[in-house]
Amino acid sequence: MSKVIAIFGAGKGLGASVARRFAREGFRVALVARGKERLDALVEELKGEGIDAAGFTADLSKPEQAGATVQAIRDHFGRIDVVEYGPISGEQAFTPAAKLDAATLRKDSPLLLLTPVEVAQAVLPEWNERGDGAFLMTTGATAASPRPFASGVGPLMAAARNWLFSLNGELADAGIYAGTLSIAAFIARSEMAELAAKSLAETGSGTGPLVDPDALADQYWDMYTKRDGVEQLFPEYDAA
Repeated sequence: MSKVIAIFGAGKGLGASVARRFAREGFRVALVARGKERLDALVEELKGEGIDAAGFTADLSKPEQAGATVQAIRDHFGRIDVVEYGPISGEQAFTPAAKLDAATLRKDSPLLLLTPVEVAQAVLPEWNERGDGAFLMTTGATAASPRPFASGVGPLMAAARNWLFSLNGELADAGIYAGTLSIAAFIARSEMAELAAKSLAETGSGTGPLVDPDALADQYWDMYTKRDGVEQLFPEYDAA
């Protein structure tokens, strides 16, 4: 039975690129997202390319849906071998640390911290039994390198990064890998890149470095296969 990657927060940017990259290696693809219309369109696009893909709608800001979503994927494909977790949208934004309050952290903590923990709990029994598995999580550069006026999502992603390092250290000897790709740029073709382009058109601001999601997907494949480091920074930068 061929392996399965489950992509949580799948969109036409990084999610689509990760799907295609792993499919080239024989993986079947489960796509999880909140918007059914966009999700169905992406599934049909990938199927048109000969990829065995299926969509599963879920609101990843609700951790209590994680277990049922994982089970639905397993019921359809029979297994899950890799999780890539990387949902982000215009609903998340930087907040100056001096203005950060508990309500802001509470609002974003389910999507960026609580749900990935629940997803991992749902897949770990299968991976422990098989002696193999990988949890890949996309975070922003501020998770590893804090910056003034760029707090808010950063502390939550930093907490997730902390958890991933610990998870990998605990489970590596059992054949299970956990890693994070910290990205210091907008991802081309993503919702966030579209919003930045719209801001540029309307206000003359909102630009930033742009990276090709295909290059990020290659990074994820290398992380999955080599398993020689928990974190990859892309593009390379000084996180000191």
